[in-house]
Amino acid sequence: MESLKTTYTPEELQEVLGCFVVEKQQFNFQPLTAGLINDTFLVCNEEKPLYVLQRINHAIFPDISGLMKNVSSALDALDANDYSEIRLLKTREGSYFTKVTSGYWRLMSFIADSTTYNTTEKEETAFEAGRVIGNFHLLLQDQNLLEYTDTIPRFHDMTLREQQFADALATADDSKLKIASDAIAFAKDTLNTLKDIQMDALQARVCHNDTKLNNILFSKETGKGLCLIDLDTIMKGYFFYDFGDAIRTVVNTAPEDEKQLELICFKEHLFSAFVAGLASNPAFLSKAELESLPMGAVFMPFIHGLRALTDYLENNRYYKVAYENQNLDRCVSLFDFSKKALDKIPFMETELKRLFSNT
Repeated sequence: MESLKTTYTPEELQEVLGCFVVEKQQFNFQPLTAGLINDTFLVCNEEKPLYVLQRINHAIFPDISGLMKNVSSALDALDANDYSEIRLLKTREGSYFTKVTSGYWRLMSFIADSTTYNTTEKEETAFEAGRVIGNFHLLLQDQNLLEYTDTIPRFHDMTLREQQFADALATADDSKLKIASDAIAFAKDTLNTLKDIQMDALQARVCHNDTKLNNILFSKETGKGLCLIDLDTIMKGYFFYDFGDAIRTVVNTAPEDEKQLELICFKEHLFSAFVAGLASNPAFLSKAELESLPMGAVFMPFIHGLRALTDYLENNRYYKVAYENQNLDRCVSLFDFSKKALDKIPFMETELKRLFSNT
């Protein structure tokens, strides 16, 4: 697997930046370390951020041209007064990305006075997260799915993830199998439960496919949701993917790799606020889609947990890790949230019916 560098010299980054059509001046670069896949830097004039420079992980995203066509097409459609604009900067050759010795890079505009949250305790933030995700889907609902490349084919395909898990089990070290035995048992049991989702009744949409809370920008001044970021996984999907991914990070105030499972929670008032924000948009979801959402809140944390468990068993080939067992910690935390979401299905069904009663 391609390995992203952990450090770049200012001279290297300045050289990459010189490939794009920007005013020539001396910039400084601030690394953003939250992402698990790409290498990302704020490009600043003194201390003022102007751009986001990002190296795209070519091992994860082999079709860079298709990925950037998806992103540029979506950004063209995400044009509304209440949805903040992100611009792609072109290279001197007129492309939206450049290839240099260190890899593939792109440059995007920075939205001033914006911030992100990994978790929240505020109903206002949960509401805005729901509202902006709904707005995102409304703006993209007329896009032609055939024109969007699958940047990670079968990204949320449970059949694929189950097979990868089985392959990892067959080749993993005995010591890892023993350490992860409880997580492995839960995975096998829950895979059977999630086979009940009826995908055939659901409308395929252009989805973000990675709508965790920290992929939403908020205004520092007003708290209003501005737009979604980290658009590499924009491609065909089902709305319950985006719903479930948001719920796992909006209603749980613990980090993704929290080791103290008693801190992992499902806060009902944050769920209700998120759904109220979603429902504040003009109606766009079918009855079948609405009915799929509670199980989506179980499906998405589970599939992320299964992928983390598989990566742990395969010696951390996919995700960046800060320590050897971090993927296992991610898995156990995500699986614990899946258990708690399963217990909340009756509550979720009631709230969705209540808040979408007029749609």
